[in-house]
Amino acid sequence: MIKVCFVCLGNICRSPMAKFIFQNMIKNANLENKILVDSKATSTEEVGHSLYPGAKEELEKHHIPITEHMVSVLEKDDYDNYDYFIGMDTSNVFHIKRILGEDKKNKIFKLLDFTNDRRDISDPWFTGDFTSTYQDIVLGCTGFLEFLKEENDI
Repeated sequence: MIKVCFVCLGNICRSPMAKFIFQNMIKNANLENKILVDSKATSTEEVGHSLYPGAKEELEKHHIPITEHMVSVLEKDDYDNYDYFIGMDTSNVFHIKRILGEDKKNKIFKLLDFTNDRRDISDPWFTGDFTSTYQDIVLGCTGFLEFLKEENDI
């Protein structure tokens, strides 16, 4: 089982959006028994909260199934529990490495690293633009799924 953890600052917008979008892609590719998906935050500031309303509305607009979500924070021990940590921006990747320590097994990436457009995904909590964030996450998740298929022969 391949274990993937999407990570952003608060775990209320981008990383849970990526989790739900990627889960839907996995289901549509009939790979649910091969890939496990989770999402976490690099900050504790949103602990106790669930999916941000704007993120939920955007996912619903695209008919992406949503399950119960509560903010979860990345911890050092998580390094051994996942095969991939996918940050949404450069700051997320910096903080993932700060929390997890040295990435000896090359598990940490930025989501758009799996595309031809290797840039940060803007945080819609600040921009208010959930549509662009959704499109960027779909682009990144599509590239990441292709990467996983090639790397793991699935």
